[in-house]
Amino acid sequence: MTAHIHPSPMLTTDKFRNALGRFATGITVVTTMDEAGAPYGVTATSFASLSLDPPLVQWSLRNEAYSLPVFLKSGRFAVNILSAGQTDISRRFATPDIDRFAGQKTEPGLNDIALISGAVAWIECDLEETLAGGDHTILVGRVLRARTFEQLPLLHWRGTYLPITSEHTERDTDT
Repeated sequence: MTAHIHPSPMLTTDKFRNALGRFATGITVVTTMDEAGAPYGVTATSFASLSLDPPLVQWSLRNEAYSLPVFLKSGRFAVNILSAGQTDISRRFATPDIDRFAGQKTEPGLNDIALISGAVAWIECDLEETLAGGDHTILVGRVLRARTFEQLPLLHWRGTYLPITSEHTERDTDT
């Protein structure tokens, strides 16, 4: 007996976005410096690990994004993995045409790239490579330094922030 294969319905952008929204992600602010030496940053949920040896991470930006040339010219960036209490920072760095660093507490990282205070982790990178990814450019970073802090992460799921509490992180220690 041969299985009958039904053609799948056309994939719409909305259906694809809805499916991707079912994948909970952490939220990052990726920072760099522009040509004038001013701090620059954007909110990104496209961040992922790529390799342990060598240590590589990846994230992406729309090809039409104003910020893409800033990151390409800089050649370095820091990934700030936001903590549960940093929803306002996530929103601020996703808002166009504002001074995203106004009033923002930061610390200087390698090459003086701003690191967002209160983050769960800082991952400082040199831009290793870029790859075409449809309507996005994938930025691959070689990790130079990584630092972590004992805080809960800020998560995004189905187009909104997902609350997380310490009870979500408790582990059963009985073996």
